[in-house]
Amino acid sequence: MTRRPKVAFLDVNETLSDLRSVVGAFEAQGLSSEHVRTWYLSVLRDGFASTVLGDNPGYSVIGEEIARSLIREVDPARDDAEVDDGAAAIMSAMVAAEPHSDVVPGLVALADTGVRVMTLSNGSADVARKLLGSTPADAAIERYLSVTDAGAWKPAPASYRHGLAEAGVAAADALMVAVHPWDLEGARRVGLRTAWINRSGARWPSLFAPPDIEVDSLTSLAHAVAQPTG
Repeated sequence: MTRRPKVAFLDVNETLSDLRSVVGAFEAQGLSSEHVRTWYLSVLRDGFASTVLGDNPGYSVIGEEIARSLIREVDPARDDAEVDDGAAAIMSAMVAAEPHSDVVPGLVALADTGVRVMTLSNGSADVARKLLGSTPADAAIERYLSVTDAGAWKPAPASYRHGLAEAGVAAADALMVAVHPWDLEGARRVGLRTAWINRSGARWPSLFAPPDIEVDSLTSLAHAVAQPTG
């Protein structure tokens, strides 16, 4: 990082929220831990497709429909009311997901560097607020933003431009932070700098340009931002 950004936008789902914390809710519906990943990727797939088609559906609307499909797949005999109840239980668990262990201290440390911190999620702002609202990180978050107000899901350019407009900063003064390379590539193409939170030690996909920063946690990101190289 050659100079400190004025604002950092944080992706929420999986970047801040730990999907492992909802496994129990899936298992209670006869699903497995692997279905959590299937559910999440399916929600992204349908959200991306809807954006390409010019629609802007709610994350929870897609999420509940995917949950119904998964429950029916593993238990075709379950009646519609039970399927609906099971899907609702899964969505309630997603809203109540827990943050990764590095999130709260990392966000506090990032704000302490003088960088403005905002979330920018494909989900609702209320979910992000619930994730962090009862933690010390809530005071570090200036705004909870959602693509619901942008008219398009990330990685569409309109989603990042919405964040920039709400923050009142130029793209070059903003940093997009996420665990998802596709999210960072979308931000890069709008002119934002990018930070990849690589908790798993994964390889960056060659399809996209490398991020400006790669770190293993949000606490490491705060350290990198606090010590710009020039």
